[in-house]
Amino acid sequence: MTVVYRFIVLCVLSLSASLAATAQQVELSAPGAEEELVAALRANSLLLRDNEETVPTSQDIVASARADYRRLMATLYQYGHFSPVVRITLDGREAANLSPFAVPDRIGRIEISVDTGPEYTFGSAEIGPLAGNTQLPEAFQPGGAATTPVLQEATRVALERWREQGRAIAEVSDQRITARHGDATLDAAITITPGPVVSFGQLIPRGQSRMRAERIIEIAGLPEGVTYSPALLDRATERLRDTGVFSAVALGEQPLGPGDTMDIVATVAESPPRRFGFGAELSTDSGARVSAFWLHRNLFGGAERLRLDGEIRGIGEGELSVDEVDGVDVILNARISRPATFTPDTLAYAEIEVAGLDEPSYRLAGIGVEAGVEHWFSPKLEGALGVGLRTTRFEDARGTRNTTLLFLPGELTWDNRDDALNPTSGVYMIGTAKPFVTLDDGAGARLTADARGYLGIGAEDRTVLAARGQLGVLFGGDVDLIPPDDLFYSGGSGTVRGQDYQSLGALQRGVPSGGRSFGALSAEVRQSLGDSNLGLVLFADAGYVGSDAGFRDGDWHAGAGIGLRYDTPFGPIRVDLATPVRRGAVGEDIFLYIGIGQAF
Repeated sequence: MTVVYRFIVLCVLSLSASLAATAQQVELSAPGAEEELVAALRANSLLLRDNEETVPTSQDIVASARADYRRLMATLYQYGHFSPVVRITLDGREAANLSPFAVPDRIGRIEISVDTGPEYTFGSAEIGPLAGNTQLPEAFQPGGAATTPVLQEATRVALERWREQGRAIAEVSDQRITARHGDATLDAAITITPGPVVSFGQLIPRGQSRMRAERIIEIAGLPEGVTYSPALLDRATERLRDTGVFSAVALGEQPLGPGDTMDIVATVAESPPRRFGFGAELSTDSGARVSAFWLHRNLFGGAERLRLDGEIRGIGEGELSVDEVDGVDVILNARISRPATFTPDTLAYAEIEVAGLDEPSYRLAGIGVEAGVEHWFSPKLEGALGVGLRTTRFEDARGTRNTTLLFLPGELTWDNRDDALNPTSGVYMIGTAKPFVTLDDGAGARLTADARGYLGIGAEDRTVLAARGQLGVLFGGDVDLIPPDDLFYSGGSGTVRGQDYQSLGALQRGVPSGGRSFGALSAEVRQSLGDSNLGLVLFADAGYVGSDAGFRDGDWHAGAGIGLRYDTPFGPIRVDLATPVRRGAVGEDIFLYIGIGQAF
């Protein structure tokens, strides 16, 4: 009986302690302070921070109160208040006066009182010496708002400009910050020591296991003996990351060596070399599409990448579409690439592709090989140039033919989107040119352009306007010898939603076929719904296909609809419903599209 009694007493005492610890009230008083400052004080106070996972003890509360003096003062300095008075009382006693060895058993009421004092301005603001073209913050001048962020930004800019001129070890050698409380001004005098002009020394790789050190040096492309530059360091880091070989890359500066040279240590952590993935889409007009890939990103220890891709399209098309039943398309591709070939920003590649296509207006079987280079002119501008050979056997309304094409593919891409998977701002543009000759007879060129723009509106870009334009032209060549997948069609998820897949083509010599000219326009309004991962999309598409390259003889069609988006870490899941837009046909046919990623 005694044991049970003691157990009950312990439980009651424990419960009482918990209730006592959770019963405290915390009040913040800051008369005359602006709402933004009050919100910042609340956000930086440990006492005002909600923590549902743990119950604070009295010792925790006292420790948080002592820390809050410093945290709240720092917050006030950030807003230009350099003579504040902060009081924190625990049941009426100043927290700063409590001994850490005599903490009360229970704390019920916590009061934080802040007298912000006046906002300070700069009485004098001096920093130097400065490098040429140094643009200091506008507020860093006599009469400007004196805040710690302004002081920090002025110092950062001054040091950064010296580093951009090769002074890698520029530093603050002295700073004198004096608050004159009588007239609420702050005097700032900051002395910069630029140091010598520094040259890059050796790049020293560390942390690699399978990757060869000499290849890390080649890929980074950090030029030894060249004047130090933060931009060159950033670019070297980007090159190493872009290989996909490393999960982490850090370039660290070392102490100066002889002749004011600076070695750089590249510390890397390698990712698992193998990776695989898959994707899927579904539409009522072209059936299901599934794709998968496998890659090895460090095949021979020099960041050589081998990637195998497979794609099957048109699965179940006969059941999902009321139109003509077409077969399944199969595409297999193998590609090997090597970064830092010829230059640090040039990648060499070779690939082979086998395709069997069973489309609404033709059947095709082909194999092609291609080799070339890709070059990054800047982080946003990329170009590619190659040479390829492709032989195909195809059948359409004009019969069965065999043809072999020798072609020179070229490509130029500009991409400054903020997010490739779900952009809210920026522009993406790609242009391609593929001059070709058929080994039988004839020559020509296929040109395409694709431009996409994104504009976020409102708080946190919760509304996004997206637009896309596509153009294509095919010059020259005998239409009987050009593979039909080089001609242009419109309709389906990649061009015009709400129209049957490849339903719009052109007449070539009186026979239904693809066109020599193509255009498409798309517009979307993407709206996030509240704080959820859901979004709503309204869209409209239009497409044109002409029989000649001059856009003189062709037809248009259009579609529109509504969609739902669900954001995930790997991109939004897309569900679209669309219908044709033509007189008397709106709502007559409904097309469903399901996939991963935005439509464009």
